[in-house]
Amino acid sequence: MSQPDAIGERPHLLDACFLGPYGENDNLLEKLVVEFLRDHVYWRRNFHPEDPLAIGTTAAYHPDYLAFESRMRRELHQLSATLKKSVPFHSPRYMGHMVSDVLLPGLVAQILTLPYNPNNVSEDVAPVTVDMEVQVGLQLARMLGYVHDPARPDCAFGHLTSGGTVANYQALRLALALKAFPVALRAAGVPELALPEDDWSAFNLAPHAGIALLEQWQQWLAHATPAERKHWRTRVREERIEQRGLADFFLDHDTLRVPKVLAPITAHYSWSKGCKLLGLGRSQLELLPERGMRLDTDALEATLERCLRERQPVLLAVAVMGTTEYGTVDPVDGAVSARDRFAARGLGFGVHVDAAWGGYLATLFRNEDGSLRAREQVAAGFRAFPSAEVYSAVAALGDTDSVTVDPHKLGYLPYGSGAFICRDHRAVALLAEEADYVFHGATPKDYLSRYRSLGQFIPEGSKSGAAVAGVYVTHKVLPLDHAHFGLLSAQTIRSAEAFHERAQHFADAMAGVVQAVVPFAPDSNLVCFALNPAGNRSVAAANAFVRKLHDELRSDPSRPLQDKQFFGSVTTLRPDALGEVETRRILDALGLDAATLGEDGDDRLMILRHTLMNPYLIDRENGISYIDLYFDHLASRVRALLAG
Repeated sequence: MSQPDAIGERPHLLDACFLGPYGENDNLLEKLVVEFLRDHVYWRRNFHPEDPLAIGTTAAYHPDYLAFESRMRRELHQLSATLKKSVPFHSPRYMGHMVSDVLLPGLVAQILTLPYNPNNVSEDVAPVTVDMEVQVGLQLARMLGYVHDPARPDCAFGHLTSGGTVANYQALRLALALKAFPVALRAAGVPELALPEDDWSAFNLAPHAGIALLEQWQQWLAHATPAERKHWRTRVREERIEQRGLADFFLDHDTLRVPKVLAPITAHYSWSKGCKLLGLGRSQLELLPERGMRLDTDALEATLERCLRERQPVLLAVAVMGTTEYGTVDPVDGAVSARDRFAARGLGFGVHVDAAWGGYLATLFRNEDGSLRAREQVAAGFRAFPSAEVYSAVAALGDTDSVTVDPHKLGYLPYGSGAFICRDHRAVALLAEEADYVFHGATPKDYLSRYRSLGQFIPEGSKSGAAVAGVYVTHKVLPLDHAHFGLLSAQTIRSAEAFHERAQHFADAMAGVVQAVVPFAPDSNLVCFALNPAGNRSVAAANAFVRKLHDELRSDPSRPLQDKQFFGSVTTLRPDALGEVETRRILDALGLDAATLGEDGDDRLMILRHTLMNPYLIDRENGISYIDLYFDHLASRVRALLAG
């Protein structure tokens, strides 16, 4: 496998991975699509070659046929023309949101699979791609450091979703099922099991203890008579929170309170939506303060102490690996340590990592055999990545309870393919649904066979097998380790480091025109940049200036695409997220008066946000740095706006 010879040099392997900013690999894509389209046609013709043609050879000459073809072509040409107004995600001039060009293996695999139209709810309608989805879960589990051997009883399990939002819903759903199940066993009065002594203890078991109790219950059932098995399954089902609903469950167990979800204030809004959707209520989502845009573990500790003191259960503590706005990485290791310490004191909860953005960066930390690389090995070829804190956070992923990862983000795959992965698949049995027309017979004991009835365990009732094929094939072509997929991840980190350095040069060169600062060093491949006209003290005026800049960097379908030199995005810095010390530090660096926060409704600072996914941002072959070109353009636009 080819490696870059110097910082910033692109591995040649990556040149075969994408269609390319200029469509350089058009022949390769066309050849692959035509080859496998023909292959699909031959498959249809050879299914039962004795069957007659259903569509006659003269049908193509009938007026109705020709009229339909004409309408279809007209609408497709119209669609093609309209799509030319789309955002050019493929271009290294695009540095906006979390999207870039897509990998050819995934694109072709998805196109190839679409005509087969598999529905990954069951092997009955997706006998091939359901197996692929289970394998994708194991591929991602290996990348994260989970047990990924199906022969192991504690093997992880993962599946794809439409995106990170649904994956986060699944995390809440599984955590609640596991938390409430021991209470149901107590309420049903199951004999001969070592049950917790009261509802509080049952509701606050650590996740691994809850899974162990579930295993005991299943083994007990296996030795019961058929009549006893049916009786006790019914008794327990009637006591479960999924059967009774939240209101009835907590009314009957009135010593318990609805559990809280603890998440950093920068957490994605899907956590608010998930708490509402699950019926927990938005008030049960408690947002914790940050330190340097990363979860404040002291605040987490204090909150857990309060919850223990007030007998307030906690469902999940959420850490983020790559925040949506800033790309920062929370101290996952700190959350895991807190979970273990408080479980020993009787307050059990799970740790979920929302790694929708940063999950694939874990490839940089994995050897080809799946083992964890030393920090010094990971750091080779980078200026500062990974910090000791980022390394510790990634190293702790394998000790968490579940993770969200989005293949359609840093996996460079088409929308929508998110993923949910849990550390121990045995807990997933609590999510099983029954539907005789889809799922047949008893649940198989074999890991791979069990999950061929995938729809029993996932939120969706129908889902695309074509998206699964795209992810599976990509992971086979580019295994999830530092020597393969990690080459792409490494390229994005180098771009972020180069961008960070160039931003500092820009700030020095433009000091008399505009005050500029990177508010916090990047943990990943997303870099924010704050700007304020020199001499201005008003936050509202600074925000107005950045809005004008962003107007020139955002997509505008009313104008020709080529009018835009570069594309970027914006976000805001909120004092409630930053805290007083960090807010003052950044405002002081920009020459802004903190007293102006809130004037004219501007209670936060608007900043530019740059997602540096494109592997061609630094083009050594042609001697072009789009990062340098961007900052030259930014300097030009800053001067023009201030002169006008």
